[in-house]
Amino acid sequence: MVGVFEVGAVPFNPDGWGPPDSAAAASITTTLPLHVPFAPFSRSDKLGRIADFTRSFPSSNANPSNRPSSRHGAGNPADSPFDFSLDVDAFPLANPEDDSSFRLVDAKPPPRPKFGPKWRFNQNRPQLPQRRDEEVEARKREAEKERARRDRLYNLNRSNQNQQRREAAIFKSSVDIQPEWNMLDQIPFSTFSKLSFSVPEPEDLLICGALEYYDRSFDRITPKNERRLERFKNRNFFKVTTTDDPVIRRLANEDKATVFATDTILSTLMCAPRSVYSWDIVIQRVGNKLFFDKRDGSQLDLLSVHETSQEPLPEAKDDINSAYSLSVEAAYINQNFSQQVLVRDGNKVSFDEPNPFANEGDEVASVAYRYRRWKLDNDMHLVARCEVQSVVDVNNQKSFLTLNALNEFDPKYSGVDWRQKLETQRGAVLATELKNNANK
Repeated sequence: MVGVFEVGAVPFNPDGWGPPDSAAAASITTTLPLHVPFAPFSRSDKLGRIADFTRSFPSSNANPSNRPSSRHGAGNPADSPFDFSLDVDAFPLANPEDDSSFRLVDAKPPPRPKFGPKWRFNQNRPQLPQRRDEEVEARKREAEKERARRDRLYNLNRSNQNQQRREAAIFKSSVDIQPEWNMLDQIPFSTFSKLSFSVPEPEDLLICGALEYYDRSFDRITPKNERRLERFKNRNFFKVTTTDDPVIRRLANEDKATVFATDTILSTLMCAPRSVYSWDIVIQRVGNKLFFDKRDGSQLDLLSVHETSQEPLPEAKDDINSAYSLSVEAAYINQNFSQQVLVRDGNKVSFDEPNPFANEGDEVASVAYRYRRWKLDNDMHLVARCEVQSVVDVNNQKSFLTLNALNEFDPKYSGVDWRQKLETQRGAVLATELKNNANK
């Protein structure tokens, strides 16, 4: 059942705003209560909501105590489908004591908790508003963290890649290929990894030179107990190619072998799949004999540094950290290091012949050349000149040593600071060098 709401006659005031002041006009409105005080207001005052006709109520079977109040409404709520309530802000009353009897109509849903179940226990706590600049700084910090995380993942992926990416880089050729040259065969590096050949133990044909003993006190050197590298300017070092060696020429005339080379050239050939920098060798055939030589001005005698690393070195040749500058530095370090770690008391082990490259009266470095022969098959023998720098007594037997040094040039490239890691993480330093200098 729908109730009828009668408004009644509303008087019209042609002279102003509000009900007319004349008694005659007031007598016409018989349906309105008399002597109701009027609170004047301005036209600029805000008028609020007077009635809410959209609010729904529970059915008549619900608990009567939960029904909304019908105060200042249109009768019983059970008989009316809407709630009629006056807004205090809309019509201010003259009597302030009656304001408590009015209630505001608000159809908005109650605010939802923002922080989960614990929010109701923290309602009474004063919440300080977050400044806008703090929010901006927080977003910047999150962006920096995300960028750093992406950089770490990118560097990790680069370190996990194989050497194919670095080998794909284009390096300058060690020799200019002439157009009149004929290419007989081209062997990819992948085929070298499948090659294997077993040879018997070699025999020493001749040993030339003299060796000094190794000083075992250098085994106890640490970053805290360091020694500066000395420079041996008066000692002569020789890097002679195969065909310029008088001993190899003599062995070739004696028909001791069919292939002749040096240990440096053979190791370069055997480690070819790991090399990145360009190199070349010269093979000369004299009768039925082959001589493997290095080209004049070749860098085979220099030690490469940071060759197989993922971080490229500067290309400028005059740069202190360029590949050429580091190779020259490594060669000098190894030469001086091989002479500093010796017992320089004049006690030497001399062999069959003196140094074949030294002149009489020259002070030569502690070095010996072993001319060794391997049998490759019934008709082919290989003779190689092998170099050693020192000798040591082990169980009353003399053992030959080759002395080599690894040099650190810039921790920014290698990623490992040797002075900090050699004491506690010696294996990490060695593993980094094996990765960055696989060819060496």
